[in-house]
Amino acid sequence: MFDYSARPDLLKDRVILVTGAGRGIGAAAAKTYAAHGATVLLLGKTEANLTQVYDEIEAAGHPQPAVIPFNLETALPHQYDELAAMIETEFGHLDGLLHNASIIGPRTPIEQLSGENFMRVMQVNVNAMFMLTSTLLPLLKLSQDASVVFTSSSVGRKGRAYWGAYGVSKFATEGLMQTLADEVETVAPVRSNSINPGATRTSMRAQAYPGENPLNNPTPEEIMPVYLYLMGPDSTGINGQAFNAQ
Repeated sequence: MFDYSARPDLLKDRVILVTGAGRGIGAAAAKTYAAHGATVLLLGKTEANLTQVYDEIEAAGHPQPAVIPFNLETALPHQYDELAAMIETEFGHLDGLLHNASIIGPRTPIEQLSGENFMRVMQVNVNAMFMLTSTLLPLLKLSQDASVVFTSSSVGRKGRAYWGAYGVSKFATEGLMQTLADEVETVAPVRSNSINPGATRTSMRAQAYPGENPLNNPTPEEIMPVYLYLMGPDSTGINGQAFNAQ
């Protein structure tokens, strides 16, 4: 496991947007960031899940989060602009962006992968991620120390059979991370890195490996050290790097 111990006020006064914040790793990251002082913007498509995370953060006495229902699969360019405008009006800037939302799509040979399924995975995992990054970058540049964290995968670092759409989308994720990192290196107080969570006890993992005993994998909460490290000031100057949570 990534070895890092965060001080309690690590993210005090920071505004951090988490995609796919309603469950799994996204929910764990949102609650962890809030517990360390951040105002967390909970973005996801299922409002009921986001509201549950909101309620848990509120009940714990952490800074009041914000719920942002947003469907990455169907969102149009003007909706991204409206999202950015809302964040600027309400919060003034953005200190962190965790790209966590992804879908797996069918795990099947490329020959049997329909174009429709391929494009759906790319729409959520790549196109929406690009739109959010480019639209929110001006708000991140207003921060004194901003961090963009991309969620990768082992199949996005070395190709593996039957992971077609998802694997390709994660290679694209690494590419976007590296491109952004190189662009902001000397011109903006923004850093860009990726995390491969590894096998984690989530519903997405269960979907991909239905025969696996989930108890053999760590919980999302257990892999949070690297998520805290990259979102806080201790990782200032770390840019363009691919991390493993485990």
